[in-house]
Amino acid sequence: MKKQLILEDGTVLIGEGFGADTEKVGEVVFNTGMTGYQEILSDPSYCGQIVTLTYPLVGNYGINRDDFESITPAIHGFIVKEVCDFPSNWRNELSLDEFFKQKNIPGLAGIDTRKLTRIIRQYGTLKGAICGMEENVQEVIAKLKGTNLPVDQVKQVSTKKPYPSPGRGSRVVLVDYGMKHGILRELNKRDCDVIVVPYNTTAEEILQLSPDGVMLSNGPGDPKDVPEAIEAIKGIIGKVPMFGICLGHQLFALASGANTEKMKFGHRGSNHPVKDLLTGKVSLTSQNHGYTVEEESIKHTELKVTHIALNDGTIEGLQHKEYPAFTVQYHPEASPGPEDANYLFDRFMEMIQSHKQEGVANVKA
Repeated sequence: MKKQLILEDGTVLIGEGFGADTEKVGEVVFNTGMTGYQEILSDPSYCGQIVTLTYPLVGNYGINRDDFESITPAIHGFIVKEVCDFPSNWRNELSLDEFFKQKNIPGLAGIDTRKLTRIIRQYGTLKGAICGMEENVQEVIAKLKGTNLPVDQVKQVSTKKPYPSPGRGSRVVLVDYGMKHGILRELNKRDCDVIVVPYNTTAEEILQLSPDGVMLSNGPGDPKDVPEAIEAIKGIIGKVPMFGICLGHQLFALASGANTEKMKFGHRGSNHPVKDLLTGKVSLTSQNHGYTVEEESIKHTELKVTHIALNDGTIEGLQHKEYPAFTVQYHPEASPGPEDANYLFDRFMEMIQSHKQEGVANVKA
């Protein structure tokens, strides 16, 4: 079943369709990870995007029940050089083709993904459409140029109601902007009493839950499209310890007076080197973001840079100079990727304990 990928710049790539026989439009991005395609396709941060994998063979270990980062994938398409029809792994339950048919996601194989990646690197992320061969190319291009990308991705992927993930340790309110399950797993591993709340939960509602700490999750899209989240974070800074990841990092920066900007093609992969300026340690990290905190804007805030990307020098971590709050642009829970940065969850736990002890000391005083 021949299908075509049409980009807004006029590029047309023809391949073999797999998965759902449906047409989808989205922002075309690329991921450089060699493994972890199941975590990638189920990452809510890819909401509305068509994801290209640079690794040439995808699907060889199939789909299993345990490696999902969300229940319902939010991607609009998957593009690969070669898709494996007969996966071999003891945990395998479905092929990519079977899974995408279930979830109504179109896939496209036989594409020169190296060429596509070079186009994106040269011109930046582009809108694209996966469609049938019968579609008129010029009409599709005109439609793409006249189509604005959605701005409600966080609303689409966030939980609609609060729910608990009980533990006997510190209470953490996890604000879900498109949370990967890996974040929840790391908090559960540390016996946290977690309450997951929707993206538009107010500061007052969060503080009424008596949290020992607040976690700001990852998520899709432009952080400036979530003004209610920025206002909520403003109302929490300084009251309880805070840890932000990816979109949560960007929202925290905006709430602190910094600025964010769109990157040319973003960081998406599982081998990005990041230097911790506090320790001098370099970690290999998992990343998925198309926006970054503008370095110049940090100078006018109470924030200091704690981590930088070694590939391009962009900001990868922030810390408040006065209050117990820090954030990172990358994914310390990995999923997929190396676990070099798991220590940040322990740092968050230590910050919570220190804040509790200060509170007790102040009461005694």
